Amino acid sequence: VSSCRGQKLAGGLRVASPCPLRQPAGAPSRGRGGKMRSSCVLLAALVALAAYYIYIPLPSSVSDPWKLMLLDATFRGAQQVSNLIHYLGLSHHLLALNFIIVSFGKKSAWSSAQVKVTDTDFDGVEVRVFEGPPKPEEPLKRSVVYIHGGGWALASASTSWSPSDGLWSWLEKKKVVVSIKALRMIPKVYFPEQINDVVRATKYFLEPKVLEKYMVDPGRICISGDSAGGNLAAAVGQQFTQDASLKNKLKLQALIYPVLQALDFNTPSYQQNMNTPILPRYVMVKYWVDYFKGNYDFVQAMIVNNHTSLDVEEAAALRARLNWTSLLPASIIKNYKPVVQTTGNAGIVRELPQLLDARSAPLIADQAVLQDLPKTYILTCEHDVLRDDGIMYAKRLESAGVEVTLDYFEDGFHGCMIFTTWPTNFSVGIRTRNSYINWLDQNL
Repeated sequence: VSSCRGQKLAGGLRVASPCPLRQPAGAPSRGRGGKMRSSCVLLAALVALAAYYIYIPLPSSVSDPWKLMLLDATFRGAQQVSNLIHYLGLSHHLLALNFIIVSFGKKSAWSSAQVKVTDTDFDGVEVRVFEGPPKPEEPLKRSVVYIHGGGWALASASTSWSPSDGLWSWLEKKKVVVSIKALRMIPKVYFPEQINDVVRATKYFLEPKVLEKYMVDPGRICISGDSAGGNLAAAVGQQFTQDASLKNKLKLQALIYPVLQALDFNTPSYQQNMNTPILPRYVMVKYWVDYFKGNYDFVQAMIVNNHTSLDVEEAAALRARLNWTSLLPASIIKNYKPVVQTTGNAGIVRELPQLLDARSAPLIADQAVLQDLPKTYILTCEHDVLRDDGIMYAKRLESAGVEVTLDYFEDGFHGCMIFTTWPTNFSVGIRTRNSYINWLDQNL
């Protein structure tokens, strides 16, 4: 203990002066220690907030759940930033969100020794063409016209998120993929302009002189797409079967977790996966409203099926075409019950008649249209609000006499097929991609 000298007063008395405690050499001061403790508390709070934001309860059967949580949190963050930009009046939220998505994944057209990649346009529609190498034993190539997903509003064939960019192994076996690169999208155009773009580009490609240019076999062409792109592929497939002017027809259609109807947002998959990444029910309904340039005030009413209630006469004739109690197997229905409102909001369908148009909702097409469709592949995922759209469409096609392959992935989620490369590589993404490519290879 160190001593301190006092002050000498009259009479020889000493009064001790205040003596500060001495700290060992090198010891931090109290001020520094307090700052460190504050920093630790702040860091712990930030970690807790991040964990709270990222964590969402997921079924144990979903592929790579923690990676999916991180991916979903990233996408939600991008959506919230775009919503803020919209709120501040700087840009439409979908334009802002698309800018973020494309900025992170944009890829220029680059070729390799095995695959030639070129950007061009087909009748005014921008496309990216992937050409596999020629082979003497097979002078004409098989081909796929691919339409990317993104809610009719997001992404592009020029991003690394596009499934067409992941078909290299298949292309190396001498194929041609025409990927619709730049659809006109929401909010610049609305239904049915996206369909019109795909029709124009595909018809152009099917012209004999264009097929000859790319050395494509006119009898071995498939139309394909994922999510909203699957919706457009299905709509164009139906339209082409009724077009007598087309000399060359499609041999196949391949639909990846397609969105096929907007009449019932309470199918078992919509109920089961209402809050599941990457596509919660609320977001899907908003995409539909955006597609039709509708009012967001309709969203909550549509979620509970008020737009197709029993008093909405326009929907009555179509209800049987998506009666999931008869179209879905018991293993899918489980204990879920139909949500059918007695009275609802008939004004929604009157303001948005596109909801009942088979071009927007291919699942409700007439049986006479379905029976002329080509052999079909439909991929569905358990953890996806759109799972039952695909299963019901497969059932209706089979009933119409169409040969269908229904490829179901128990651990899959919406959009999984585009996530095949690090750091967003999912095991189910690789398996879905390989299964899709194998089917094309065996059937096209």
